[in-house]
Amino acid sequence: MSQSSSDRIVASLQAWIAAAPAGTRLPSTRALVAEYEVSPVTVQRALRTLVAQGEIETRPGVGTFVREVRAARPHDFGWQTAALGPAGRRTSLPSALRTPPNDAVALHSGYPDRELLPERLVRAALRRAAQGESAFARPPVAGIPDLQAWFAAEVGRSTTRGSMPPTAGDVAILPGSQTGLTSLFRGLVGRGRPLLVESPTYWGAMLAAAQTGVEPVPVASGPDGPDPEELDRAFARTGARVFYAQPTFANPTGAQWSTDLAERVLAVVRAHGAFLIEDDWAHDFAIDTEPNPLVARDDGGHVVYIRSLTKSVAPSIRVAGLIARGPAKDRILSDAQAQSMYVSGVLQAAALDVVTQPAWSSHLRSLRGQLASRRDLLLAGVREHVRQAQVTAVPKGGLNLWLRLPDTVDLARLVADCEARGVLIGAGDEWFPAEAPGRFTRLNYSGPNPGAYPEAMRVLGDCLGDQA
Repeated sequence: MSQSSSDRIVASLQAWIAAAPAGTRLPSTRALVAEYEVSPVTVQRALRTLVAQGEIETRPGVGTFVREVRAARPHDFGWQTAALGPAGRRTSLPSALRTPPNDAVALHSGYPDRELLPERLVRAALRRAAQGESAFARPPVAGIPDLQAWFAAEVGRSTTRGSMPPTAGDVAILPGSQTGLTSLFRGLVGRGRPLLVESPTYWGAMLAAAQTGVEPVPVASGPDGPDPEELDRAFARTGARVFYAQPTFANPTGAQWSTDLAERVLAVVRAHGAFLIEDDWAHDFAIDTEPNPLVARDDGGHVVYIRSLTKSVAPSIRVAGLIARGPAKDRILSDAQAQSMYVSGVLQAAALDVVTQPAWSSHLRSLRGQLASRRDLLLAGVREHVRQAQVTAVPKGGLNLWLRLPDTVDLARLVADCEARGVLIGAGDEWFPAEAPGRFTRLNYSGPNPGAYPEAMRVLGDCLGDQA
């Protein structure tokens, strides 16, 4: 029977229920079938609707009854205020995590479009992983050995002469880089201690810092990276022992450190007996150059390296590799294990399957070309329509353009005006651990519908012009 028949029964029974005392038993399903001349399925559908609305209740083996009406009263959770105590620091999630309307041009997100992902490889890998032993066996705490070896080999290809390449034993598999950063900050920094961070930097690192109670200390970082002398002064001034950085295609600026800068920064870190947390989030998103991880230049345990596969393989494959040496690895892994015990063996097996297929290398070559064309298309739109803005640098990899806007811009109004016209952008303030030195916006060129980029930039330019 049609849905309208079910609705007719619901309306009729609601009138009957309104006149019946609480606890009155409803006619049997057989009687209702005969009365309304419908199928048992249609009657059951109507009864489920009434149960969901709270008008009747079923008692298995007894029957269906008119539910007792209870007077509505407000929920009183006031006792929790005293039980929970002070909330501490709160960090709201950034606009990059917002789900856009279907018809919007989404330039705010931090993830690549689905068509840029190796979907065929991922689906096949998940099927094989689900059918294998990994679906039932508990994996080792530090990760599947073959996946550990793969992460180590990836860095080993960049190891400089005279340096000791990492081994599989130096690698731990973590459930994504966000969880990894939390364990890194808790294990290496500690609550109430200073953490040096590039400014601007990844908002997720600031969120992890807030959650772990560490104190971010900004170190200005420009299109080429941070100033080693300023970093040295920050170490000396604060007594910090950890510096969080993204040397390769930084989020949001796209900056890549030169070989000379990398060596100078490492020298500062070593001189202070400190750690450098290297977040190699964009390793698979190179365009005009190759990634060159700093951890490949260090065999003294000063660089703690983390690389996630979540953005380049699939959002559901939350797998990251950590490279650390000495007691630091044990401390970080101990914290990570306390949070999640171990990483799903199915996800580890699927990730390993994807990145060891011959088609993975072909996918990365194709991805490089697609990112280049998308970046250049968006860049052309900015230069034609958003002349009020300055592109701080043309990124050689990564997913984003970082734009400096006029200092007089009302950024909140700009974001709202663009959204009202179907274009979502990210407010640059969200990437600064302290006050922003100006007005910025981050535009993701790896999102859906790149053909709309020119029109989206025309909208951005018009909205900027409205504030002139």
